[in-house]
Amino acid sequence: MSKRRLEHIPIYKKAMELCIMSREIASYVSFNKDLMRLYESNSLRDIIANSLLTDAILIPQKIAQTEFSTSNSERLKNVSFINIMIRNINSYCLGLEKDGVKETEYLNLLRAELKSFRKYYKRWKSSFR
Repeated sequence: MSKRRLEHIPIYKKAMELCIMSREIASYVSFNKDLMRLYESNSLRDIIANSLLTDAILIPQKIAQTEFSTSNSERLKNVSFINIMIRNINSYCLGLEKDGVKETEYLNLLRAELKSFRKYYKRWKSSFR
C-alpha cells in the first residue's frame, strides 16, 4: 500500500484532523509556546498538553502501521493501542479543565472531533475481525 493510498483512508484523514486540532489546542493552552520543549516544563498544564499532542500524533502512525502490517496479532495490538489513546485524550481534556483552562469550548470541540473519530475507528476496527 503506498503512502498516497493511505491518505485516502477515511480513518487516517480523520486521525490527521484530530492531530491538527490537538496541536492547536496544546499550543493555545500551554504556558510554554515552544511545543517541541513542552516535555521540559514543570507545569501540569504543559505536561498534559504534551501528552495530548503525543497521543494525537501516535494515532495516525499506529493506523499506518496497522494498514501496512501483515500480522493479525500486530494489527490487533495497534487497534487496542489506538483505543487506549482515544481514552487518554478524553482524560487529558478533563485534566486541562481541572487545571483551570477557561476556554472549555475548545476542549469540547476536541471531544466532538474525538467522538466523530471513534465512529470511523469502530468501523475500521471491525474490518480486522
